[in-house]
Amino acid sequence: MSEATTPSRHIPIARPSIGEEEVAAVAEVLESGWVTQGPKFAQFEATFAERHGVEHAVATTSCTTALHLALAAVGVGPGDEVIVPSFTWVATANAVVHCGATPVFADVDPRTFNIDVSDTAGRVTEKTRAVIPVHLFGLCADVDGLRAAIPDQVSIVEDAACAAGASYRGRAAGSLGDVAAFSFHPRKAVTTGEGGMLTTNDPGIAAHADCRRNHGASVSEEARHSGPRPWRLADFDVPGFNYRMTDIQAALGIVQLRKLDRFIAERAEGARFYSSELRKLGWLSLPDVPEGDAHAWQSYVVRVDPDAAPMPRDEIMKALQARAVATRPGTHAVHTLGYYRDRFGLQPEDYPGSLDCARNTMAIPLHNRMSADDYAHVVACLCDAGA
Repeated sequence: MSEATTPSRHIPIARPSIGEEEVAAVAEVLESGWVTQGPKFAQFEATFAERHGVEHAVATTSCTTALHLALAAVGVGPGDEVIVPSFTWVATANAVVHCGATPVFADVDPRTFNIDVSDTAGRVTEKTRAVIPVHLFGLCADVDGLRAAIPDQVSIVEDAACAAGASYRGRAAGSLGDVAAFSFHPRKAVTTGEGGMLTTNDPGIAAHADCRRNHGASVSEEARHSGPRPWRLADFDVPGFNYRMTDIQAALGIVQLRKLDRFIAERAEGARFYSSELRKLGWLSLPDVPEGDAHAWQSYVVRVDPDAAPMPRDEIMKALQARAVATRPGTHAVHTLGYYRDRFGLQPEDYPGSLDCARNTMAIPLHNRMSADDYAHVVACLCDAGA
């Protein structure tokens, strides 16, 4: 745990840890004059791929665009179905819709918050093209169990938005399925402001994503400008998108990635403190990490027992907010959101595990700018709420 927060002790739910190294790296790019996709971008991709044990990494503007490219690369399109957990950020389902395919929701295991393997297996049809296990809050989903439960021809597309640096049975997140997508949003351990990364061991998937993130160009801008005929425009044989990360973001990401192991270790220390101190509150269920897995601790999410808690979850959050301790619901149950509820005629009770998680989970502050006193203050506020 590093520097303390402000004397007023406002403790935000998340705060990026950015220092002089990051500022210098960004300044170097700005001074170079090459601020779009360029050499830093390529360096960031190579470093990220090596850290996560994959052959290819493709940097993008966000995890959502990386997920869109990943789905398209495995052939998802109109008429296809893609199974997604209902308890996740809405972008997971949105990416499916952007491909013209149909999201089919599966329930989650309230113990891990991740996709329920048996429920997923029961939702596979002849139209199922892919399944998206989300490594929610930094804990990897049971990808081996999922692979054994679904047909071989169904692709596994990891939503690893929260999982940079996480591992599952000794293998890095991003290397577990056919392709994966990561986020560098400021609530993540490694940030580039906005930004994402696609990872895969399949050269065909990587080439597909590389081409389509750059409008479908046959050659990248950097390669064209540094080649013998920079005045020649690239050829365009397929329609693509403008999903390119800038060198400004990549320079920031390179420095952040060097700190990833330290960032996770600091977060794990905070998580251990929370788990030790909050066990005495019998109305809270604490995060569970299967043996052999490494949690990335993007968030520390608890479940408030509605039958045993002194007050409803939202009232607890309100009480902590009054003491300047930020909290958030874990995430939402996508099947209850207006677009998906209305388009597919879904009811809240259709996915009871997801509904319970949406109503009763609570993320409490966990980030690399918290001090030991900050962690102790959060615990004290929770204990007071239960008194």
